Amino acid sequence: MGKKRILVIDDDIHATRMLKVGLEKGGPFEVREVNRGVEALRVAQEFRPDAVLLDVCIPDVEGSEIAFQIANQAGLRTTPIVFLTSIVSERELAEKQGIIGGHRYIAKPTRLEKVIAYLENELGLCAQDDRSTAVPTGGLSA
Repeated sequence: MGKKRILVIDDDIHATRMLKVGLEKGGPFEVREVNRGVEALRVAQEFRPDAVLLDVCIPDVEGSEIAFQIANQAGLRTTPIVFLTSIVSERELAEKQGIIGGHRYIAKPTRLEKVIAYLENELGLCAQDDRSTAVPTGGLSA
């Protein structure tokens, strides 16, 4: 099975780096990072991700606008987008089964294992038997 392409869009360089390293070690993923909203659509068009992890609050372009742009591009319309946000709590998301306004959300900080599980489920990948050797277990924040 080939690697799945994941695009991580977040203005926090540390957060995108942690996700890139963790996802590439923890699953069959090739990860591209974008730290400026104005670059997101161009990179998405070039990279053609299988899924997008997108921060809600990016200073130069709001995450919702980036999601709208991606969803309206031929070849990207069916690409799953999950918002990463510190605006809502885990409890709020649990009450709404992780979906707000029709979009999937993961509350930050979160654990890498949760992001990997989401991607495996969304992309139809089999759960890996042993992630413990390669996946950092620290929480992701910002």
